[in-house]
Amino acid sequence: MIPVFNEGANVDALVARLRPVLDGITSEWEVVFVDDGSRDDTLARIRAFNEADPRLRAVSFSRNFGKEIAIAAGLDHVRGRATVIMDADLQHPPEMIATFVEKWREGYAMVYGQRTDRRADSPMRRKLTQMFYRLFDAFGETPLPEGAGDFRLLDRRAVDALRQLGERARFSKGLYAWIGFPSIGVPFDVADRVGGMSKFSTRKLFRFAADGITSFSTLPLKLWTYVGALVSAFAFVTGIWFIIRTMLWGVDVPGYASLIVSVMFLAGVQLISLGVIGEYIGRIFAEVKRRPLYIVGEQVGFGEQPAVAMPVRPLGVDRRRA
Repeated sequence: MIPVFNEGANVDALVARLRPVLDGITSEWEVVFVDDGSRDDTLARIRAFNEADPRLRAVSFSRNFGKEIAIAAGLDHVRGRATVIMDADLQHPPEMIATFVEKWREGYAMVYGQRTDRRADSPMRRKLTQMFYRLFDAFGETPLPEGAGDFRLLDRRAVDALRQLGERARFSKGLYAWIGFPSIGVPFDVADRVGGMSKFSTRKLFRFAADGITSFSTLPLKLWTYVGALVSAFAFVTGIWFIIRTMLWGVDVPGYASLIVSVMFLAGVQLISLGVIGEYIGRIFAEVKRRPLYIVGEQVGFGEQPAVAMPVRPLGVDRRRA
């Protein structure tokens, strides 16, 4: 299963390397591309592949919903006993799939690729990534394996478990860890992109990190209780000091600067705490609306029938049959 967004420059090279790998493992395989609202010729190229080989299929969204939602849609449509999730830019080497399958046949329900280095990332991005994983390990419900990403094999049991998780703000790396099952990592070197540029901007990465922390921890909410208690204790001690000073040395002329700094500091603490609360309330609002995770605009290679039986959560709306 491969989520794609404006990957027209990469899909030809990807399919050329992927086909012989899959043929060497089994004759019964399928590739499900999830087109996340691409604006280039990605879907047209996949249609051409499907005409030559029906095992290459696609689900196309009505608009861009994001990679995390694309992964969820792919899991809704895959049908095999095992599923491999990988990117289309060939930074995830297709040749690793054979190793994944070997580990799966040994009894592991989840086999994930572990990045051995991050030389392809900038120094700033590497530092921020390390900080995020430390925060997640400290605050999150379950620890994340070092270097693990979306490049992984999932047994059917793991796929079915993930399909039952219907939250809108999805952080797949955390969901993989949360469902459990016997897992093992396989080290691999990240290759350079064949074509195009990464679709994750710095802003999107920060948003992604916030989704990860808030989806798997309520500690940011609890933290402000302790901050409020600390500020209140500081204010109480300061008040006692002013009373004692006034009794000993009389009334002093109040300082304008200290007053302004105190007011601004307390206002900043209040606004930050309200922002954190608002972040969680916004997620509650998104969840209670119960909108479908995605809307299918087109299916390629699935015929008139759905690719899978109706899952626990809705698959979305197919405009061809609406």
